[in-house]
Amino acid sequence: MNELTDSAISNMTGSEALPRRNGELVFEEPWEGRAFGLAVAMTEGGIYDWAEFRDRLFEETEADENSEEPTAYYQRWIRALERLVVGRGLVASTELQERAAAYATGELGGH
Repeated sequence: MNELTDSAISNMTGSEALPRRNGELVFEEPWEGRAFGLAVAMTEGGIYDWAEFRDRLFEETEADENSEEPTAYYQRWIRALERLVVGRGLVASTELQERAAAYATGELGGH
C-alpha cells in the first residue's frame, strides 16, 4: 500500500474501521482479503479516490445499522465497492450479477 492509502485506511474510525486483532487486519475468509485488496488497488490505480469509497462504505454501514438483519463488515465493503464500480460505469450491474452467479455456482474458478 502506498503511504497515502495506508494513512487513509488507518484513520478510518467507528463502524467503518477495518476489523483488527492486535493491530493487524483480520480477514475471516479469503474473499474478504481479496475484496480489501481490490478496493485498495483501484484507489492506488487512480480509478477512484479513497474518500469516495469510504463514503459509500459509510452509507452501507448506516443502512445496515437501520436494518433488522445486520450484515458482516466485508459484506458492506463489497456492496460499497459494487455500487462504486457500477456507478462509475466500470461494469454493468447485469454483468456483475452474472459473474457473481457464475462464481457462486462454480462456473468461474475462485479457489
